[in-house]
Amino acid sequence: MRGLTASGDGDDRDGGRDGGGREATVRRGRILTGWAASATTLVGLAAFGLLTVSCSTGGTGTRDEGPAGTQPVAQVTPSGEPSSSARPATRIDPVSLLKHDPEVSERVRTDLKPCTGSEYPVDTSYGTMTGGPAADVVVNVMTCADSVGVGTYVYRRQGNGSYENVFAIEQPAVYGTIDRGDLVVTTQVYEKRDSVAYPSGEEVITYRWAGNRFSEHDRVHNDFNRAVGSGGAVLPAPDAEPPGN
Repeated sequence: MRGLTASGDGDDRDGGRDGGGREATVRRGRILTGWAASATTLVGLAAFGLLTVSCSTGGTGTRDEGPAGTQPVAQVTPSGEPSSSARPATRIDPVSLLKHDPEVSERVRTDLKPCTGSEYPVDTSYGTMTGGPAADVVVNVMTCADSVGVGTYVYRRQGNGSYENVFAIEQPAVYGTIDRGDLVVTTQVYEKRDSVAYPSGEEVITYRWAGNRFSEHDRVHNDFNRAVGSGGAVLPAPDAEPPGN
C-alpha cells in the first residue's frame, strides 16, 4: 500500500511538476508572443518613421524636390563709369563748309542767306556711315519760305582734319538722313498741277558706303492720295433732326 501510496504520491508530484511545467511553458509562450508582437510593432513604427523622414527631406520618398542649393548668390556691383564708349561728334560750321565747297553749285551758294537774323535754312546731322576717323556730316539746304530742300551733301573727315564732299544731290524737295549707318535720301515727286505742299509721291533711296563711295542699296516709291489736301471736298451739313424721330 505504501508503495502504491508512494507511487501515487510520486505520480501526483510528477503530475504537479508536469502541470507546472506546462503552465510555465504556456506563460513563457505568451510572454514571447507578446514580445514578438511588441517587437513587430516597434519595427513597423521605425519603418514608418524612416519613410516619413525620407519623404520630408527629399531622399527617396514619393516627393523629391532635390537638395537645397549651395551656390552663392551673385551680386552685381554698380560701376561708376558709363557703359557707352561713344564720343560726342565734333561740331562744324556747315554754312562755311558749303560756301567754300566747289562741289556746291553757284546757285545754292548764292541763295544761301539767313532767313531771320543769323539763322540759316540748314539742317545738320552727325553719324557713322563711312568708317572714317570721325563722325560723318549730312547737310541739308532748304528754302526760307516753305522749308523745301534744295540740296543734300555728305562730308567725310580726313586724317588732316579737313572735310571731303563724298556725296551731293541738288534738286527740289530733297532731304537726307542717317539711318543705322546708311544714308537715306527722300525726294518728293511732283506732277504738273501739284502744289509744293502736296506732291504726288516720293522716292526713298538708301545708299550704303562701299569702298570709297556711296552706292544705291534700296529704293522705295510711294504714291500719295491726290484727294487728300485738295480742298475740293465739302463736308455735308448735319441734319437738324435725327432720322426716324
